[in-house]
Formats: sequence, C-alpha cells, structure tokens
Amino acid sequence: MRSARTPGSRALAAVVLASALLAGCAQPTGPADPRGGPAERTARSAKNPTHTEQPYRRWGLTAPLPAPPSPPARRTPRPAGDRLPVVHRVPTRDRVVFLTYDDGAEKDPRFVDMVRELRLPVSMFLTDSVVGPGYGHFARLRSVGASIQNHTLDHAALRGLPYAGQRAEICGQQNKLRARFGIRPRLFRPPYGTYDATTLRAAAHCGVTAVVLWRAAMEGDGGLTYAEGPARLRAGDIVSVPSGEPVGLSLRERTTRLLREIQQRGLTVGRLEDYL
Repeated sequence: MRSARTPGSRALAAVVLASALLAGCAQPTGPADPRGGPAERTARSAKNPTHTEQPYRRWGLTAPLPAPPSPPARRTPRPAGDRLPVVHRVPTRDRVVFLTYDDGAEKDPRFVDMVRELRLPVSMFLTDSVVGPGYGHFARLRSVGASIQNHTLDHAALRGLPYAGQRAEICGQQNKLRARFGIRPRLFRPPYGTYDATTLRAAAHCGVTAVVLWRAAMEGDGGLTYAEGPARLRAGDIVSVPSGEPVGLSLRERTTRLLREIQQRGLTVGRLEDYL
C-alpha cells in the first residue's frame, strides 16, 4: 500500500532536489581578480608587449639618464638696461647640457611619449607660422614638462629690420603664446641666430630676459657642429635641434643619438629655464 503524500510535501521535496543539483554544479570562485581572467590578462599583454620594459631601453638607450642636480640658487644675472644677455652656453659647473628645439614643424606624438617617459626638460622655441594649427601638440608637450619659448611670428631674419618690424615679430609671438598657453616666455631665439642691437632692445620691451643662441647644433643626419671651442659637448652647452620636416632621421631618432652622446660625455640634461 503506497503512503499518501500531500501537495506541500511534494513541493518541499522538489526544492531539496534542486538545491542538491545546484550544489553539485557550483565551483568555488574565491575573491574576484581585479586584473580580470587569464584571457583578459593575455589580451592586455599582447597589446602592451613592453609593459615591463625599462623606458630608457624603449627609446634606444642602454642606461637611464642621471637625474639633473638641484637648480642653482641664482640664475645668470641680467645686465641693466635694454641690452639683454646673449647666451651660447651657461657658465656652470653642473654636468648638464640643455636641449632646445626650434620652429615647431615636426609634430610626432611619440616624441611627447619620449619626453614624458625620459623626463626630458626640453625647451621648444616656437614660430607661429610654422606651428600653424598644431599648437595642441605643444600643449601636450608642455603638460609633460617641456617649456615653451619665443622664436618669432614668421621666422624672419631680424638683423637690419627697423625697430617696429622687430618688435612686431617678437611681441606678436609673445601675445600668441600668451593666448594659447597663458604664459609670456622669458627666453627668445632669433631666427637663423642673427640679431642686432635693435633686436635686443625690442626683445627687452616685449618682456624677454635673455636671447638664447647655441654652441652645438644637430644636423638632420644626427651629427653635431660647434660654433666655437672644442668639438665636443661640454657642461653648460646649449644644443639646438631643428624640428623641421625630417630629411634624414626623425626628431626622436636625432634625440636618441644626442642623448647617447650626452651619456658618453658623462653629462645629463638640465632645464634651461632654471639657469637663465
């Protein structure tokens, strides 16, 4: 004789059976891995194969750049009056050189990455007619530590021009950079390195405190030429790196070659604005 079952007892048995089946299928998971599962981690590594690589190796160096020394307590003094100092190299015992880039034609986003990862304190001397609509690139460079300085509106050779024309070129770019970045640069580089007494007077009236030339200049093939003194990099040298459209090496490649030379000489890169 079969025992009678009520509807309630049959429902209870169904619940117990379902619970047992679920318990048998469940697998312990433990705490959630914030990095995602193995598949996600593998995909992420494939996208970033150099995520464990040292930044200096990624940019073609065999060793990291030494950190620059603390900035000097005093900058190079400014003479009285309108006759601004014209600087080819900085008188310092610090084992530093200074990297300066002219014009602003080459706008490689990977150069921004290079400046950020190597913490390069570079100075960008910009010409408005060359930069054109590309000021956003230099805003990104400025956000990773580059400084922005004046290289005139139109890259005109200033020597021999009347005061009004020289002032318009220099003050006009000061105003452009102030509108773009909220700054009025203190440093000015005349196009082609040519200037006269009128240039110095106009630059002073535009708020410039030093005219910056260079002792070493890098060519498109990565070679260095020297304006005076020994044909090797020395502490305090200002190096000019043209940033026009590359004929040979790219701006990144030229910079890597320059950094290797700097390291071979036992030097590192300083911030020009800390010294002038």
